[in-house]
Amino acid sequence: MRDNLYLRLIAVFAPLSLLSIGGGQSVVADIHTQSVEIQHWVTQAQFVDLFALSRAAPGPGALLTTLIGWHVAGWLGALIASIALFAPSSVLAYIATRAWHRHRDKPWYQIVQRALAPLATGLILSSAFTVLRAASGTLSLWLIAVLSAVLFYRRPKLNPIPILLVAGIVQVAAQLWL
Repeated sequence: MRDNLYLRLIAVFAPLSLLSIGGGQSVVADIHTQSVEIQHWVTQAQFVDLFALSRAAPGPGALLTTLIGWHVAGWLGALIASIALFAPSSVLAYIATRAWHRHRDKPWYQIVQRALAPLATGLILSSAFTVLRAASGTLSLWLIAVLSAVLFYRRPKLNPIPILLVAGIVQVAAQLWL
């Protein structure tokens, strides 16, 4: 039974590894779909809790995968899920980087490089919307998200920690008084 679970962890996270253009955040929406809606490994509330924990903990953005693996199959599940998410994209990145540097002088090089930025941005925005919907989707959360996005757009070098602290306080206050 456990062997099947380990294979399912690999079958879910290895393909997502190859789609994670822009980093682990770009596949959060797909991780949600797989772990909550298709595999039923975690509930909506558990997903939000694991996502929050992965954001609060130091380490890579894809720590969410490790936490889901740990939740469904213990330490070995965490290890398998992590390797499934990191190994394929790491090998692909190594190969692509070697090839990429050989073609710097080609005319298509700059075009492809400029095209990847909006693609990664779109994937990350999709993940943000998925997490907002999963986190009860209250009006206060959406307002905090929009105001934070505007603030970070206008001041991209701003330290996010004070903004996260203020946003958390505002959300707790909104839940207590509304």
